[in-house]
Amino acid sequence: MFNLIIMELCHFVVEEHFEKESGMAKHARSGTRWQRLLINGGLAALMFACALSSQPLLAQSTASASAMKIGIIGSGNIGGTVGELWVKAGHQVLFSSRNPEQLKPLVDKLGPLARAGTVKEALTFGDAMLIAVPYGAIPQIGRDYAADFAGKIVLDATNAVLNRDGEVAKEAREVGVGITSAKYLRGARIVRALNLMSFRRLASNANRAGERMAIPIGGDDPEALKVASRLVRDAGFEPVIVGSLERTKLFAQGGPLYGQEISAREMQERLKGFK
Repeated sequence: MFNLIIMELCHFVVEEHFEKESGMAKHARSGTRWQRLLINGGLAALMFACALSSQPLLAQSTASASAMKIGIIGSGNIGGTVGELWVKAGHQVLFSSRNPEQLKPLVDKLGPLARAGTVKEALTFGDAMLIAVPYGAIPQIGRDYAADFAGKIVLDATNAVLNRDGEVAKEAREVGVGITSAKYLRGARIVRALNLMSFRRLASNANRAGERMAIPIGGDDPEALKVASRLVRDAGFEPVIVGSLERTKLFAQGGPLYGQEISAREMQERLKGFK
C-alpha cells in the first residue's frame, strides 16, 4: 500500500514539475542559490524514492505470474524442508496433515504463501503434489483418496524402509519404489524425485555456490517430468532425468546414485555406466 501511495505521489510531482517548469525557472532565478539547491535536491530525492519503491512491485508481479500451487502430503522433515524452499521461490504451498493445527508454527514462519490443511484439501489445491510419508502409509492413502489422485502430477519423495514399512516395503524393494507407488496411487502421474538424502543434507545443498547439486528424477509421463524438473530447479537443485519409473531404482535407497552430493554433469557421466 505504501509503495502505491509513493508511486501516485511521484506521478503527481513529475506532472506538476513539467507543467510549471517555466514558472519555477522564473521564480528560481529571482531566489537565492540555496533555495534553488533545495528545490532541485528535494525533487531528485523524491525521484530516487520512486525508483526504489517500484522495484518490489515489479518483482512481486513477476513471481506471481509464474507461481504454482503445490500440495504436500507428509509435512515432516522432507515435506517441510522442500515446501519451505518452494515458498521462498514464490510458490503457494498447502502443507497437509491429519492434524493441520499442528502445522501452524510452520506456516506462520513462512508467511502468506503457506497454509495448512487436510490431505483432501491439499489434493484439491495443488497443481502438483509432493508426497513424503513413511512408505507403509502409501497403500492406505491410495485407497482413501483414489479419485483425487487421478490425473495429478505427484513428486514421490518416499523411501521404502524394511524395518519400518512392513510388507509394502518388501514389494517396493523387489520391483522398485516408483512402480509400487504407481500401483497404489492409481491414476497419478508419478515422478520419483527428492528422496535422495536426509532433509538436513538436502537443505544444506539447496542453492549452493558453484554448480548446483543434482537431483535425479524419473517417470513415465513427459509432461509430469517437465513440471517436476521445474520444481526441482525452483527448490535450488539441478534435475537429471534418469529415465522411466523402473530406472529410478538407480537412486532408491541402496542404489548407486543414492546419497550422492554431485553436480548434474558428474551424475550424467555416472549414468553412462549403467544399462
